[in-house]
Amino acid sequence: MQASNSSRLLANSLGRRAASTIAPKYSQAVFSAALAKSPATLAKVEAELNALSGAIKASPQLDSFVTNPTLSAKDRASGLAALYAKAEGPRKEPVSDITKNLFSLLSENGRLTETQGIIEGFNELVSKHKGELKVVVSSATPLPAATLSRLETTLKQSQAAQKAKTLKVTNKVNPSLLGGLVVDFGDKTIDLSVSSRVSKLNNLLQESV
Repeated sequence: MQASNSSRLLANSLGRRAASTIAPKYSQAVFSAALAKSPATLAKVEAELNALSGAIKASPQLDSFVTNPTLSAKDRASGLAALYAKAEGPRKEPVSDITKNLFSLLSENGRLTETQGIIEGFNELVSKHKGELKVVVSSATPLPAATLSRLETTLKQSQAAQKAKTLKVTNKVNPSLLGGLVVDFGDKTIDLSVSSRVSKLNNLLQESV
C-alpha cells in the first residue's frame, strides 16, 4: 500500500535517527501529520492509539511484543498485525495510514519500547490543541466520585484552569503515597501525601542528629 502524503510527512520527520529523547519527536510527528490531514483524522488516530495503549496494558503478549527489542523480522510482522487488529476495534474499521506508518517505523528502528511514552506525549499535544487542562490526582486508594468532583470545583478557580477551555480530572492510584493526595496540573505539583510528610520528617530527624 502506497503511503499517503501525511504518512510520508511522518516518515520524513522521523528518519532513522537514534536519540534518548526520541519519544517526544515521534509524538509531535504523529500529531502534526494527523492534524495536517483533518480534524477527523486526528480524532481517529487518537482513538486508535488509546485503544492500543489499553490493549498493551491488558495483554501480556502485546506488552512482551513492544518491550522485546530482540524479535525477528517475522515475529515483528506478526506482532504488528496483532496490534492493528486491536486498533480496528469491535467495528473492524481500517487502521489509518498514520498509525500503521508509526508502528512500522518503530518496529524498523527498534523503538517499539517507546510506544507508551509516544502515546502519552501525543495525548498531551491533543489536549493542548483542544484547550484542555489535564489534572492527575494521585492517591493511595481510589477516590470517591464526590471527592473528585469537589477537587474539580476547587481547581476550576485556579488561574491555569480559567485559561483552559475544559478541565479533565483523572485519579491515579499509587499505594506508595500511603495516604493524602498529589495533584499535578500544568507545570504545578501540590504534594499533600503522607509519604511526603514522612520524608520531610526523616530529613528533619537526620539534620538534628
